[in-house]
Amino acid sequence: MDLMGTSATSATPTDLIKDGSDATFMADVVEASRSVPVIVDFWAPWCGPCKQLGPALEAAVTKAKGAVRMVKIDVDQNPQISGQLRIQSIPTVYAFHNGQPVDGFQGALPPSQIDEFVGKLAALGGGGEEDDGLDEAVAAAEEMLEAGAAADAAETFAAILQEDPDHAAAFGGLARAYLALGQVDQAEAVLNGTPADKADAPQIEAARAAIALARQAENAGPVAELKEKVEANPDDHQARLDLATALHASGDTEGAIDQLLESFRRDREWNEGAAKAQLFQLFDALKPNDPLVAKGRRRLSSMIFA
Repeated sequence: MDLMGTSATSATPTDLIKDGSDATFMADVVEASRSVPVIVDFWAPWCGPCKQLGPALEAAVTKAKGAVRMVKIDVDQNPQISGQLRIQSIPTVYAFHNGQPVDGFQGALPPSQIDEFVGKLAALGGGGEEDDGLDEAVAAAEEMLEAGAAADAAETFAAILQEDPDHAAAFGGLARAYLALGQVDQAEAVLNGTPADKADAPQIEAARAAIALARQAENAGPVAELKEKVEANPDDHQARLDLATALHASGDTEGAIDQLLESFRRDREWNEGAAKAQLFQLFDALKPNDPLVAKGRRRLSSMIFA
């Protein structure tokens, strides 16, 4: 995970929130998000809900003390970028990290959900990461898991939790270890036991996404059969979505990403953006530094900005 640069942590509030434009979007948002996550608030002076959401977002960003930044885009004054991102209603909020859109929502949210949204983005960028004496043990357990020794990894993660019952990385790792062992119910039970204040930690979100994908795979169907359906009708988006799920379950994550990107390319609005949502869920289930995540986000971004 890319950590924040020192400039981000020392930024003043006036550096954290700014007005953006079509001309400055690449610099203010895309490039800036390579150093620290950037929230983009698409609004207009005549928009009532925008007047509620904007100040709440600004307060949450300021409270994050440099872990995230915010750029405000007046859609009336900046139609180009609004059109490229297909902003159809306001307020709309996008979150960018490492040059790519990674999250977003439409409409006003209550303060608690805004704080959660900003907190998740801050954690993605490196803010608030855990750093205790058990990190080396977590790293060792992760190596076991990657090497296929899921049972040994589960034992190690469980031992870490005995030492530190609040260790989010160990909770997430233990859940993923059970998933690797095919014990989906046990993985869910682990996450259900996560302390409330750790429920939104990136390690927990990753495990939760992986469990959701595992549940979907239970009903996806055989890969060969789904491939035949997609080949017979390339615009059968449900079959393509099921194929992506089945491919991921079989270990072909790259193939799954390819299918979801193809669905997005053909009809990004199908089923309320289901292909994009599934992509983000798959990205969440992978490690942030996984090359497939970076490549997939680049390809998705190129389609969004095309």
